[in-house]
Amino acid sequence: MDWTGGWYAGARRLPSPNFDERPPGTAVDLVVVHNISLPPHRFGGGFVAEFFLNRLDCAAHPFFTTLQGVRVSSHFYVERDGGLTQFVSCDARAWHAGQSRWRGRERCNDFSVGIELEGSDLLPFRDAQYAALGALLAALRARYPAVAVTGHAHIAPGRKTDPGPFFDWARVPGGRAPA
Repeated sequence: MDWTGGWYAGARRLPSPNFDERPPGTAVDLVVVHNISLPPHRFGGGFVAEFFLNRLDCAAHPFFTTLQGVRVSSHFYVERDGGLTQFVSCDARAWHAGQSRWRGRERCNDFSVGIELEGSDLLPFRDAQYAALGALLAALRARYPAVAVTGHAHIAPGRKTDPGPFFDWARVPGGRAPA
């Protein structure tokens, strides 16, 4: 069994306090792909995990002062080497999409799973990340058969740009390529 109470067995588990319950009766039918790096365009260091766990030392880098008091999370985080961490049960609502709209429905956090890829809009993603993302999507589709895949930019146009111009949608079965 790949799942236990919304937790995926193939991921390292680091529970974030930044989540709440989905609205009653809401089905998960969307995956939102993001990119993230802290500080921007720099990888490694564990800062993303610390941010999602509300433990980021905002004095550790000048950029981090802009994140003081910000409370966000994602269900999953895929590192550059393909390492996979889960922060929020897929049965709960992670705080990843913000103000958003998909197929006429507002508040995408209510019905989506968020996957953050360690990256930026300036660099290509790595093969190991696409492999980890593909395996995770297969597991999610086994649990949520109707799940579609799109980017943060597609549900929050004008506000967000991720996963960015270097994300190869052709490597994501069933993904939504940019228009």
